[in-house]
Amino acid sequence: MSNQEPGGCCGTVSAAPLDADQAVELAAVFKALGDPVRLRLLSMIASREGGEVCVCELTPAFDLAQPTISHHLKLLRQAGLVDCERRGTWVYYWALPATLDRLAGFLRTSVTT
Repeated sequence: MSNQEPGGCCGTVSAAPLDADQAVELAAVFKALGDPVRLRLLSMIASREGGEVCVCELTPAFDLAQPTISHHLKLLRQAGLVDCERRGTWVYYWALPATLDRLAGFLRTSVTT
């Protein structure tokens, strides 16, 4: 029985055990989300009306230097959770729904109580 879903990396957590490659892939995404700052950044980006937000609007929400915020955003990009585009001097970020959907699908359980 395969844990693989069509178009995704894995099935649900209760479908079958992950293979080593799937575990490595998912662990990288969960690691990126394992920091409270990155989790808040993703939430701010994903919940933004219009689907994107300027880094200039994200930075003031934290008591952190701009390079630190940029580092956290870079890790979210590397994990495939967000993408960005430079427009003039500002960078705009948006969430990548496919990765969020894949995570939500993995965490969904088919077991009912």
